[in-house]
Amino acid sequence: MDDDAPRLHMTKVAYGAQSLAEVHAWFAQRGPEARLTTRYLPKRHAEMVGGSLFWVLKHQLVARSPILGFEEAEGGKTHIVISTELIDVHPVPRRAHQGWRYLEDKDAPRDLATGEAGEALPAGLAGELAKLGLV
Repeated sequence: MDDDAPRLHMTKVAYGAQSLAEVHAWFAQRGPEARLTTRYLPKRHAEMVGGSLFWVLKHQLVARSPILGFEEAEGGKTHIVISTELIDVHPVPRRAHQGWRYLEDKDAPRDLATGEAGEALPAGLAGELAKLGLV
């Protein structure tokens, strides 16, 4: 795939995490890559290698992990192989969901520059907007 070509990404809820710092701590305890298990190999998996897995926390996309590839896992499942480099992004409202969802490159949030702070919606407000179907 051309390096300048748009990538396909995916979103996944950072289940159980209470803060972005907690997500960073989880990644800091790993080696250079991590494996997340999913039931099925995404049909568009080839388009996602080189893209990112964007993490949803408190109804907002807050960070991303580069997708390195996909591997067969035990029991007919699939491992999503991601880099443990966690890159903070400009927070974007996103409803929580189960499993993962595709995210087109044009809809992906920009990375935060070093020292730049993102302007996240307060978690309660983001949650209420999500319940109303507005984010």
